[in-house]
Amino acid sequence: MKEEWPPINPNRNNYIWWHNYATRWSDNDIYGHVNNNIYYSMFDTVVNYFLIKNAGFDPLKSDSIGVTPETRCRYYKSIKYPEEVDVGINIKKLGNSSIRYEIGVFKKNEDEPCAVGYFVHVYVNRYDQKKIEPIPSNIYKACKELLNG
Repeated sequence: MKEEWPPINPNRNNYIWWHNYATRWSDNDIYGHVNNNIYYSMFDTVVNYFLIKNAGFDPLKSDSIGVTPETRCRYYKSIKYPEEVDVGINIKKLGNSSIRYEIGVFKKNEDEPCAVGYFVHVYVNRYDQKKIEPIPSNIYKACKELLNG
């Protein structure tokens, strides 16, 4: 069965773990809103922050790292600097070598998203870039708590 994406009627209830994200001066483009490529940076930042804080991941010293072969984003409404947003994540798929994070970006006190996306990590050895199976246990355990069926 092919998975439907983006989620139908996405809202705050679709996400489990939350992080506050402050836009930066340089995020706005000539049109006066946060540029589309900044959302991908936001996804990367929030996912890695989750791993650092909840899985004890050390991006500078870990023998295994997550590389990103796939991302996607659907935009619903603009955000701009200076604005703080809530970014929620859950885990859609947790495999032997990869994780798919679902991400939602929301204005404060709003239930409808500004954007929803996903971000895939495939775990590889830092030194030879070969796929690692299984995912490191500390990362797997932290992500399993966010698994959203």
